[in-house]
Amino acid sequence: MPELIAKTALAGQAPATHAGTTLAEADLGPVTSIACFPGQQKAVATTLGQPFPAPNTHAKGLCWTGPDQAFLIGRTAPDLTGLAACTDQSGGWVTLRLDGPLAAEALMRLVPLDLHKFTPGQAARAPLGHMQMVLMADAQGFLILVFRSMARTAWHEIETALKACAARAAL
Repeated sequence: MPELIAKTALAGQAPATHAGTTLAEADLGPVTSIACFPGQQKAVATTLGQPFPAPNTHAKGLCWTGPDQAFLIGRTAPDLTGLAACTDQSGGWVTLRLDGPLAAEALMRLVPLDLHKFTPGQAARAPLGHMQMVLMADAQGFLILVFRSMARTAWHEIETALKACAARAAL
């Protein structure tokens, strides 16, 4: 019988650092999509033990992803039967971390947002080039969630933008 070995989407990919800014794969643990049934957002928040995130925010492992929707990241979802539709998204997404002085500048080559104004706790659903992503700002930099099938493409696009910013900064 074959023995299956779980691997991350970018297994073996070493972090890339250019001009003090690092791109690396991050493991945030389980990811569960929570879509509240109509009128149940307060009950979901009570069950989760924290407020449901406001639009374009994230806190304590709960990231807004749309109206009455959020990703619960890093912990197993409690029983929300009758309150929300929950789906395990852990195997469908990959997380990249981009930290350093050129992080915002490099991402802004691919993302139609002014990331210099992004502060820790902010989040957005936005395109990353031709891909969709969930972007979260924290004290270290940015967490970028993309579909697992787009992991290598996202890595390539971000690293290419980062190299270009590093070359410009070296002038």
